Order: sequence, then structure tokens, then C-alpha cells
Amino acid sequence: MLENPKRYTITAALPYTNGPIHIGHLAGVYVPSDIYARYLRLQGKDVAFMCGSDEHGVAISMKAKKEGISPQEVIDKYDGIIRKSFLDFGISFDNYSRTSAKIHHDTAQEFFKKLYDQGDFIEEVTEQLYDAKADQFLADRFVTGTCPKCDNPEAYGDQCEKCGSTLNATDLINPKSTITGEIPIMKATKHWFLPLNRYEDFLKEWILVGHKNDWKPNVYGQVKSWIDGGLEPRAVTRDLDWGIDVPVEGAEGKKLYVWFDAPIGYISATKEWALREGKDWEPYWKDKDTKLVHFIGKDNIVFHCIIFPAMLKAEGSYILPDNVPANEFLNLEGNKLSTSKNWAVWLHEYLQDFPEKQDSLRYALTSNAPETKDNDFTWKDFQARNNNELAAIYGNFINRVVVLTHKYYEGIVPAPNEFSEVDLQTLAELKAYPAVISSSIERYRFREALGELMNVARLGNKYLADEEPWKMIKTDPERVKTQMYVALQIASALAILSEPFLPFTSKKLTQTLNIEVNNWNVDFSNWNLTKAGHQIGQGAILFAQIEDEEIQKQLDKLEATKTANKVENATAEPQKEVATFDDFSKLDIRVGTILEAEKMPKANKLLVLKVDTGIDVRTIVSGIAEHFSPEEVIGKRVTVLVNLAPRALRGVESAGMILMTNNAEGKLVFVNPDAEGVINGAMIS
Repeated sequence: MLENPKRYTITAALPYTNGPIHIGHLAGVYVPSDIYARYLRLQGKDVAFMCGSDEHGVAISMKAKKEGISPQEVIDKYDGIIRKSFLDFGISFDNYSRTSAKIHHDTAQEFFKKLYDQGDFIEEVTEQLYDAKADQFLADRFVTGTCPKCDNPEAYGDQCEKCGSTLNATDLINPKSTITGEIPIMKATKHWFLPLNRYEDFLKEWILVGHKNDWKPNVYGQVKSWIDGGLEPRAVTRDLDWGIDVPVEGAEGKKLYVWFDAPIGYISATKEWALREGKDWEPYWKDKDTKLVHFIGKDNIVFHCIIFPAMLKAEGSYILPDNVPANEFLNLEGNKLSTSKNWAVWLHEYLQDFPEKQDSLRYALTSNAPETKDNDFTWKDFQARNNNELAAIYGNFINRVVVLTHKYYEGIVPAPNEFSEVDLQTLAELKAYPAVISSSIERYRFREALGELMNVARLGNKYLADEEPWKMIKTDPERVKTQMYVALQIASALAILSEPFLPFTSKKLTQTLNIEVNNWNVDFSNWNLTKAGHQIGQGAILFAQIEDEEIQKQLDKLEATKTANKVENATAEPQKEVATFDDFSKLDIRVGTILEAEKMPKANKLLVLKVDTGIDVRTIVSGIAEHFSPEEVIGKRVTVLVNLAPRALRGVESAGMILMTNNAEGKLVFVNPDAEGVINGAMIS
């Protein structure tokens, strides 16, 4: 761990431009990194906060094929959407670049060429999966199959999203091409490999010894497992038609592997920023007094803690990451977030339904951040955190302070009289909070830090509730001046301390209090954040209540998504063995009417029906009780197979079968005779 660094280089995982970003991305990477960067800037630190669109790799090509457009059109479309989402949610990157930019292509190729010239790669001809129908090698996400680690049948060729294992396409069991659905063959192709096994001793010393105590357990544990399992050479090139050309002879048609190219995007983004700002980029990547911190999700741990550091070590002139505070995954209403299944809360859509509530979402996601284990986002919890915490605690305190200051003193901060023991104790507690919150942030415990911020608001609420200035004003107005002065110091502290977590709220509050927020280390000891005689502005509601109807709308939207996924993923049963015409002609299918219905005792699925078939009234037992009540089916016109051999079910003889099917929404429905005037007993042929 680097103590007292001269500068900080902070990176946030480059999002794939194959779709918008959702709350899982925000919770896992971008809000934590933004809190950290904003906090450091308030400390007066030299910060370079870098990110950018990851615009190469198979995911882009797949999206282009699906939408029937070019890869360039895909990246241009989603880069714009993603940039706007980050801007709308206050993610304060110093530079947000693109890996399609020339400066990135040049930087990545130069990096590869240096390692190539140094002899750091192994050149090998290996057997790779090949789709003969598409005439294409199947890299990464062009192939799916069963994960060899957890038996997930939907693992990709580069990663299993269920267990998080990093894979090679050839590791998959029963692989299948995502392009044509064909079973691939093996075909020889030449690629360049980074021999990770050469760096085992370095990685053991650097991580397993050097970072055993300061890296998060989930990160350290995953990396240790990889190293203990033995490292093998990893291909850094691919057979693709989209990406960065491999800059050596004999590499025609080869592209840099996206996980070789993408982390270099942090470096090229820094170069681009430095050129724009008139700075020197090299100290941010090559000075040992720079602290490099990567914010990522747990699925990227191996790339940032083993592969990229091995690349940097091989290159020889770069610093290594001081920390990689990766988060676990965020689920949505009990199910895994999924771009392909549209099971997500998309940031650009959220703001359409909850305008100006960016901080409500930032707060909810940080309060429930998946820092040590997977966590679940629910709309009810989001509503409760907004209404019961932000509005009822934070917003309520600020509203009281502003309203009473205007009511008693026309918005002018009163001069305090002598402080009581309660005043001094409250101000002493207030003075301690910046250091407490700092300690949590600097240990990457953002959820803990946010809890301490809310304790400042609780301190203010308790102070006002205990002191009751609205009562005291009638008996001791001089005492109230001191009470309101103390309350205004707490409000001003909240404006400063909230900036990393709730930047939009902080801005509103500073405007209301007519103060500036630019220094975390302001002198709290004088209890003079807002001076006597200072004029504050009129108050505004910081956190409006979120109503049940707004939450129900979101739940309905998810339910519609769930239904749509069922329909889209529904597959027909395989054809049964061939039946002859004679077999089919034996079936006697007639129209009938259900006359009576009751549940079979001690059986959840069965209804006992009396059915008028036109030739008789017979008993039929049907397994539809989980879909229909007895009252619903009485009088229903149904289609009946009447010559099915009788069968005893729980002691009741069933003489026939009611024909059923699933509709487009997957709901069980009766196969009904649709012609008017059809009588019971009419045969269906």
C-alpha cells in the first residue's frame, strides 16, 4: 500500500458498447469510483479519473449482426447513450475516451510491438473451434457450451457468467456456434500467447505476500485460487474481422484480443486527457509515487490482477495497481441482471420515470452495495430508502433548519450566545465525522462511509428534536439563536460531506445555504462553517416522496419482461415417433360441457369434473387445479378425447381427457370448439 502518494490514477472498467448501462454497472463500478475520485479532489489531491467505451471484441460484432448494422454504427449508437447516462448521474470522469480512437489503436499496437520485440510472446499454431458453415473461427462469445467448472449449460467461450470462471473456448463441453447453431470443428490457426507461467513468482510475491492484508478478501481469494492452480500461456490475438490489427508480419486477419487491448484503454485515455489539458501523461502511469486503483466487477478480477499486471511487468516501465477493490454482483428482484433478457433497470429509462432523482438511486445502490457478497436491488427497498431515510431524516432536518432560520431571522444566520454542554457535545461529534468518513472511504468501504454521512443528519435531527427551538422561541429567544446557529453548522457540514455521495443534493444544499463546497478539510474546529450574519437562500425539497403507484409501474414493467422472455424462449417439444393415419383415426374427439367440478381431496393439481359429452355424462380427472378454480370451469365448453382407456387416479376412475394448450403468454387454456351452434357430442375431425 502506497502511503502519501503524489497523485492518483483511478480507472473504472470500460463498458462494452453493445448496449446501455444498468444499475448493476452503476453499483459495482461507477458510483464507488466516483465517490473515491470526488473525495480525493475535495482533499486537494492530484487525480486522473479515467474510463471509456470498450468498442472491440466479439460482443460488438454479435450486436451488429443481431441489429443488422455495422459494428461502427453499434459503437457510435451506444457510446452516445452511455456517455449521457454517466453525465446524467454525475460520474465525474476526467476523461471518457473510446477504444476506437486513433490514439488508442496506436497505444495498443505500440504496447504489443514492444513486448513482441522483447520476445515476451510465444507464437503457436493451435487447434481452435471453427464454424464451417459460417467459415469463421469461434472466438469468445461466438461459442457457447457447458462450463467445465459448474456445469452451467450457457457458458461463453471466454467466461462463465454463473460461476465467474475465465475460460477458453476450447474448454467448453458440447460447444455450439452462436452464429449458425452448428457444432464446431477443430481447425489449426496461428496466434501469439503471453506466457503467464513466467510471471508466477512475481505475482506470488506481489499479490500473495504484498497485498494479502489490504486487498478485499473476494479479490485476494480469487487471484490466489488462480495462481495456486498454475498459470498457463494466454492468447493475446484472435481471428476476427473487428478490432485492432496485430502489428507484425504474418498476422494478416488477426486482431488483438479485447482483454489485451481494453486495459491499455486506461493508458490511452490518460494520454488523450493530458494532450487536451497540456499535461504530461507519464507520471500518472510511470511514477512510483502515483497510486493506481482499478474499480471493476468481480468478473474482471483475473484480467486486472493477473493478465494486465503481467503485461505491465513485461513492458517494464509502468507502475502496478495499488488496489483493485472489485465488487460482487447486484441482482434485480431476486434474479440476475441480464442485458440479453432485458432484466435490468436501464439508467436512461430510470430518469424518464424518476427525473431529478439521481441521488436517490446513488444512495440506494451505495447503501446496498455488493461490496463483499452479491446483493439484491428491489423497488420496494429503493422506495423505503428514499422515503424513510433520505426524505425523513436528511431532508427533514434541512427543511426544519431552513424554514426556522427564515421564520425567526429572515434567513440570516444568528450570532450564538454561550454554548451549553449539549451544544458543545454536539459540535464535538460533528467535528469527528470527516475523519471517520475519510477512514471508511480510504479503505474502500463506501457503504460504511455513507452510513456515517447519514449519522450526521441523524445528529442534526436529534439535536433539534431534543432542543425544540419552536417551543423555546416563546420563552427564551436568545437560547434559540444558539440552537439555530449549531443546527446551521450541521447543515453546512452535510453540504460538504455529501458531495462525493450525493453530488446533486450537495449542490442544491450549497445553493440553499449560499456557501461553496471545495474543501473536505475545512476547519470544523471553529464551528464557523456558516458565519453569523450570513444570508441563506430559500429552501427547496431535497427528496420528494416516491409513491406506491410509481413503484408498481416498475414492478409491472419487470413482470411484462418476464412474460416476454417466457414467450421468446419457449421451445416446441421434439416430435414424437411417427403415427400412422390408422393410429390417428382411432381417436374419438368430441365437444362437451363441464357440468360439475370439485377439487380432488389431498391433491393440489387435480379437479374432478362431470362432463356432458353428448353420448353420456362421465367423470374426468384433470390436472388443472393450479390454473383454474372449480367455479371457473363450470359451464365451460371443452374438447374431450372420449375413447381414452379409463384410468384410476387416487381412487377415482377417469374416463377421458380434456384437451389443453398454452397461449402466447404461456398460460394454460382450453382447446375450445370455435364454431357457433356446435352441440355436445359433435365429433372433431
